[in-house]
Amino acid sequence: MPPYPITRAEISRSRLVGNFSRLRALAQRLSSGCDLLAVVKADAYGHGVAHCAPWLAEAGAQWLGVTSVAEGVRVRRLCPEARILVMSVLMPEDAAALLEARLTPTVWTLEHLEALARPAASESGSIPIHLELDTGMSRQGVNVDELAPILDRLRAIPALRLEGVFTHFASPEMLEVEQNARQMARFQQGVERIAAAGFHPRWVHAGNSSTLLAQRGTEALAALAKQVGATVMLRPGIALYGYALPFTPLLGMPIELEPVLAWKTAIASLRTVQAGTKIGYGGAFVASSTMRLALLPVGYADGLNRKLSNLGHVLIGGEIAPIVGRISMDLTIVDVSHVAGVATGEEVILLGEQNGQRITADDHARWAETISYEILCALGVRVPRVAAD
Repeated sequence: MPPYPITRAEISRSRLVGNFSRLRALAQRLSSGCDLLAVVKADAYGHGVAHCAPWLAEAGAQWLGVTSVAEGVRVRRLCPEARILVMSVLMPEDAAALLEARLTPTVWTLEHLEALARPAASESGSIPIHLELDTGMSRQGVNVDELAPILDRLRAIPALRLEGVFTHFASPEMLEVEQNARQMARFQQGVERIAAAGFHPRWVHAGNSSTLLAQRGTEALAALAKQVGATVMLRPGIALYGYALPFTPLLGMPIELEPVLAWKTAIASLRTVQAGTKIGYGGAFVASSTMRLALLPVGYADGLNRKLSNLGHVLIGGEIAPIVGRISMDLTIVDVSHVAGVATGEEVILLGEQNGQRITADDHARWAETISYEILCALGVRVPRVAAD
C-alpha cells in the first residue's frame, strides 16, 4: 500500500502560516493597530481544522472564529489557550457546553441573554460576550434602533460582560457600493449608543479578508475604536487559505497569497475507445476519434462539482487532461490521448500545481459558476486531509 491515501488533500503548514503572517503584517499597518480573528469555521473552509487551528494558534493567532458551539468545543480540544468566538446562532441548550469550553458567544436577542444568565451566574468572574449589530444585512444581529432592551437586560446581568461589538458587511469585496457606507454609519451609530449607555467594549470588529486586503474602511473602524477606547479587530477567513474574492481597485498593499490545499488522486485504470463511443452516464460525451481515457477514483461524493462535467480539467504529467462525460458519484473520466507515457497509478492534480501548471479553486468556481468558498467547503469527508510542509 502507498504511504498515503490515493485520493487526498495535502494541507501545507508553511503556506497557511505564511498567509497568516502576511495578513498580520498588513493589519499592523493600521494607524492604531489591529487584532486579527482567524476564521476556522466549516472545518477550516474544508482544509481540516485539526491541522489548521493548532498551526494558526502556534503562529500567534490569539482569536479563532467558529460557527457553532459544537465547532468551538472541537477547536478548544485542539487549542487549549486560544480565544474562540462562536460567530453564529446560540441555541439555549448549548449554553452550558459553551461556558464549559470557555467559548465566547455572539448574542443579539433577549433569548440569548436569558440562555446565558443562569449558567453564567454560577461561574467565577464575568463571562465575556460579543454583541452583533444588524447594520443592513438582515441576517444576524440586533437592529441599532432596538438596542435599548438588550442593553437594559445586559446591565441587569452582572455575570455577563460586553467585551466586543461587531457587524457583518453585506458586500465587503465591492469597495465602492453605497451600502458599505450606510452600514459603516449605522455601525458607528450603534457603537456610540452602546458607549453612551455606559458599556466599554474592548474590541469593535467588522470586515473580512477583502476589508483587510484592500485597507478600505479600516481607518473609519480605527477612528471609531479610538473614540470609544477600543481596539479594531478584523476577521480574515478565505485569505488565510490562499484565496480572496476579486475587488477593484486594490488600495492596500499587494501581498502574495498561496493556496494551502492541494487535492490529488491517481489513475485507477486506462482504456482506448473508438470514434462514436459514448462515455459516462447518459452518453453525455461521444468520442469524435480514437481516444485514450483515464479513470480517476474521485467523484461528486468527494466534492468534485458535477458542473465540471465536459468542462473542467485535471493535470497529469504537467499536461491538461479534460474531463469527459458526466462526473459520477465515485468516478471521473479524463482524456489523456495527448499525454505521453501515461500509466496506471500516475499522480493526478485536481487542485494544485504540477510542472509549472496550476489549477485553483477559483478555476473550479469559474467552471461551476460559483465561488471558491463553496468549492473548498464542499470537499468531502472521505477525502483525508494530510499534513504537508
